Amino acid sequence: MSQLVEQRVPDLGEFHDVEVIEVLVKAGDPVQPETPLITLETDKATMDVPATAAGVVQEVKLRKGDRVSKDSLIALLAAGGGDTVRIRSLQETPLIAEAPAAKAPAAASLPAGAADEPAADQSAQLLVIGAGPGGYTAAFRAADLGLAVTLVDRWPQLGGVCLNVGCIPSKALLHAARVIEEAESMAEHGIRFKEPEIDPAALRQWKNRVIGKLTAGLTILAKQRKVTVIRGSVHFVSPHRVEVVDPDGAKKLIGFEQCIIAAGSEPARIPGLPKDPRVVDSTGALDLKDIPGKFLVIGGGIIGLEMACVYDALGSEVSVVELTDTLMPGCDRDLVRPLEKRLRARYSAIQTGIKVTAVEATAKGLRVSFEGKDAGAPRHFDGVLCAVGRVPNGKAIRVEAAGVAVNERG
Repeated sequence: MSQLVEQRVPDLGEFHDVEVIEVLVKAGDPVQPETPLITLETDKATMDVPATAAGVVQEVKLRKGDRVSKDSLIALLAAGGGDTVRIRSLQETPLIAEAPAAKAPAAASLPAGAADEPAADQSAQLLVIGAGPGGYTAAFRAADLGLAVTLVDRWPQLGGVCLNVGCIPSKALLHAARVIEEAESMAEHGIRFKEPEIDPAALRQWKNRVIGKLTAGLTILAKQRKVTVIRGSVHFVSPHRVEVVDPDGAKKLIGFEQCIIAAGSEPARIPGLPKDPRVVDSTGALDLKDIPGKFLVIGGGIIGLEMACVYDALGSEVSVVELTDTLMPGCDRDLVRPLEKRLRARYSAIQTGIKVTAVEATAKGLRVSFEGKDAGAPRHFDGVLCAVGRVPNGKAIRVEAAGVAVNERG
């Protein structure tokens, strides 16, 4: 006797209308609890949705390209036996803790050409450099398919720039900025609040807790898939060897059969900026060590404007200078125009077509000189953010040693 058991999408948290990028089973396939049924892709990661019961697939209700939300029907299973089959909910088994049963990793054996390379301290069948959204998803998928995977990253937590010093913390702070701005906007409608009391340390702790929840989930997934995680900076020394330097300075050579490079990028820095704590890049700006009175943002792209919005809401007098003739170069002007109108009404100054020629650290503040039409005289600021883009890490990890070509942009 068999009973049909519905397999549905569990609660995806803040995500809904998520795309199905792969259907992993078909009618007639036997499955066990934790067998992956489909793979979903959000804007931050991919995730497998596992079966919650054993049985044989009778009908698959989804196709690749479909979009799903909580409780969308995935498939019908025929479960053997007469006992009632209980379907678990996400409250009982959170999706972030689910992982397909790890296959026994295959032993790593290095290619014949690697015999002439330096002796390795340890070996990997697949080495993944970088634990951001590109690296960790590749590592997890490869482990699901049975490869012995080693994941190397320089950050203390998994997640790369995006989770640690990029998308996630910036959106958390932008949420805080929006709350402040919405409270201010109600004044003209008769609801007035006192000036907000900003506690940078408490705000920073809240932001870090948001990051911690996501990075902790990735650590669990890596352990479940038996992915070996190594912390440290890395560079190639030969086609099948990399050197890893851990935070304490200890070095080791890792040999590999295959390698995925997902090394990410670093904030770009314009020449001549002084090494002064009042001059920060996007990583430093997200740390909220200080809320400067007069704050200059060099670069009117997405990163610069996000941080400008945050510091403006927190009380800084913000000025933005952009080298090109428009904010957010490359974006549709019809979209940028209303944003620029709103920002000009809030910020102290927005100047386009302006080049920063010098930043001098003085006791009075940071003296910044400009060049361009209507650039004006040098001005003093309490803080400067350099947000002129990001530079890929291709040259930093010396990919040329592996025979990989790298262009002038890295």
